[in-house]
Amino acid sequence: MNNNLKFIAGPCVIESAELLDTVARTLVDINRRLGTNIIFKASFDKANRTSINSFRGPGIDKGLQMLGDIKSKYGLQILTDIHEAWQAEPTGQVADVIQIPAFLCRQTDLLVAAAKTGKTVNIKKAQFLGGRDMKYPVEKAKDAGAKEVWLTERGNMMGYGNLVVDFRNISDMLEIVPTVVMDCTHSVQRPDAKGGKTGGDRRFVPSMALAAKAFGATGYFFEVHPTPDQGLSDAANMLELNKLEDLVKKLIS
Repeated sequence: MNNNLKFIAGPCVIESAELLDTVARTLVDINRRLGTNIIFKASFDKANRTSINSFRGPGIDKGLQMLGDIKSKYGLQILTDIHEAWQAEPTGQVADVIQIPAFLCRQTDLLVAAAKTGKTVNIKKAQFLGGRDMKYPVEKAKDAGAKEVWLTERGNMMGYGNLVVDFRNISDMLEIVPTVVMDCTHSVQRPDAKGGKTGGDRRFVPSMALAAKAFGATGYFFEVHPTPDQGLSDAANMLELNKLEDLVKKLIS
């Protein structure tokens, strides 16, 4: 078993305290049984939703309080994303890993602010960039003092309504940083905005993970939900929570 692998899992957005508790308890159980250290992920604000009417989450103040409660109750590390530079400092007081969304990975002020918190910075590769291009966001973060930077693959745009994953990006990014995470759920999105929502197909999530393993990925990101079709964000591509453990087993074997 590779104990150095990074695993990140949780609901796309904070929907309720009950949902966070349900997912956190499951992650604790998996960690105990498999000897993993899955990092808990949830967003306090989905600022990049397709429609103005889409659910965004509880906001930074309440959201960070809820994530802090999960951290103290269950002992899980926390990852969440920021969209504006001013959010970095308060987020760094709770989160162990601050994530930079793919669309924003070239935003210098955002990268610098995240780096200055002293927390690990996970930069998601933009849908319009190749793996080798990610050396420049990493340079920005490290120049600002980041002690550890991760990169995450989440696919590239193919036309207007779909994503394609070039797994060679993983190898390219491993030449830049030692931790390259495969976002196995966002990579199955179909961002064609049907009905004002991003589509997707969760059937391919396990295949994305196993293909990334073959290319040497050192981390895996899963958005999970006990009833994903009822989820308030990314419903179509979130993995069923009860399928996470079996998939993690395959990845650590």
